[in-house]
This record gives sequence, C-alpha cells and structure tokens, in this order.
Amino acid sequence: MSVFQFSGVGVIGVLVGMVCLASQRKSLFGALLSMEIFTLSVYILVFSGVWFMGSVSVVCLIFLGFGVCEAALGLGVLVSLVRSTGSDYVGGLILGHF
Repeated sequence: MSVFQFSGVGVIGVLVGMVCLASQRKSLFGALLSMEIFTLSVYILVFSGVWFMGSVSVVCLIFLGFGVCEAALGLGVLVSLVRSTGSDYVGGLILGHF
C-alpha cells in the first residue's frame, strides 16, 4: 500500500470523527468514542507522514501515549459523572445536578 492510501484512510477517519462528535448531543460516552476515532485517525496520518519520510520516529509513540492519557481522563470523567448523576447524559451537566 502506498502512503497516500494510508493518508486517505486517516483523512476519512478524521472527517467521520468530526461528524460523529458534532452529532453527539446527549451522551458523553458517544462523544468520547468519537474523540477516540478522531485521535486514532490523526495517529494514522502522523504515522503515514513519518513513514513516508523514511524513519519511524519516537513521535508516533509520544502521540500514542497522549492518546491513551486522553482516553483514561475521559473514562475517569465519565465514571465520575455516572456516579454523581446516575446517567451519562450531557443535560445533567448543563442543569448543574452533579
């Protein structure tokens, strides 16, 4: 496969992630999942760009580490929200019932 095919997959993934994030209005879990799609698609773009230059760098591992940290923080916020309000609906955040 060429680098342009990997880049195309990454661009399509970023677009799908943005559309899913924009359409999630009620559930925080759905928003977190779409942000993970977005993060993995950007990782594919970074990896294909670094691979095209000829060396797989530490940049890919650092970016993947930041993606894992983002997922862990999002899961912690989700668990905290569910424990305090009883659901993962964003409407509970807006009304301040937590």
